[in-house]
Amino acid sequence: MAVFRVGKNKGYTVISNHHLRNKELTLKAKGLLSQMLSLPENWDDTLAGLSNINKESIDAIRTAVLGLEKAGYIERSQGRDQKGKMTAITYTIYEQLQNPMQLNKDIQKTDLSKKER
Repeated sequence: MAVFRVGKNKGYTVISNHHLRNKELTLKAKGLLSQMLSLPENWDDTLAGLSNINKESIDAIRTAVLGLEKAGYIERSQGRDQKGKMTAITYTIYEQLQNPMQLNKDIQKTDLSKKER
């Protein structure tokens, strides 16, 4: 297969191949994470904001974000204001897995004797 490359002087993003090679992620999740990593820090990273720059609905974006969260590429946090109301959701986005359970996925269970349990 031929690959045609162009000169990259501006308007491009350098990201890790880590998530692109992760077979556990859907193609939609890989594309969304790549896009999120390419956006500026002050971008509106809400589900509605992401839906506005894509063809997909908010529900489709939510599904991809939940997959990325489950895989350990996104952490979601939400606090409360002084009146106890929920504040906006904040997403922390990572190029590499942050979920230690995913990193140790290949470790097999071992049988322990009753004394060790």
